[in-house]
Amino acid sequence: MRITTPHRAALTVAAALLAVPGTAAAASATGRHQAGGLLPVAALAADRLATADLVAAAKWGTDSPIDDPAREQQVLDTVAAQAQEIGADPDEARRVFRDQIEANKLVQRGLFAEWGAHPDRAPTTKPDLNVVRQTINRINTGLVRSLADSTPERAAVTCRPELLAAAIEVHHEKHPDLLHTTALARALAHVCRD
Repeated sequence: MRITTPHRAALTVAAALLAVPGTAAAASATGRHQAGGLLPVAALAADRLATADLVAAAKWGTDSPIDDPAREQQVLDTVAAQAQEIGADPDEARRVFRDQIEANKLVQRGLFAEWGAHPDRAPTTKPDLNVVRQTINRINTGLVRSLADSTPERAAVTCRPELLAAAIEVHHEKHPDLLHTTALARALAHVCRD
């Protein structure tokens, strides 16, 4: 059987999410309908990753670095405070959002490498980074809420296979390329409480 790029991308997500022992057997029992509680988490993580393209375009050709520790700390502090306000675990929010940040930087680095190798693919306009960050902040707020709402699912032994089902559904709906699919797996690394 020939594995096409979309299938390869889905397999990348599956491999990354199934890296935890004992998950593969449970994955076959998890269907699309069971991804419900974790689907908003996976969808918002994918939406957040889509902003990485805009962030990269805003930074391309400037002296703005991909790594921005001050901004990253600001994001982590904000989501921790939001989590605490709604009665969720602020440390857990920090852990999940550290993954979001690293996944976003993975996309930025991938795009920078592509644009460096193929200048004709580089962006010709620069989005306003402050506007993009407002979008990211809105997504972050929704993701904090979704994490809080899915606490029972994230604590269950079935979390990994259900998260896999959610990630595959998001992949099917959004059709991300391999870079964004790999980054989505990175973004979801610590969603489950295992």
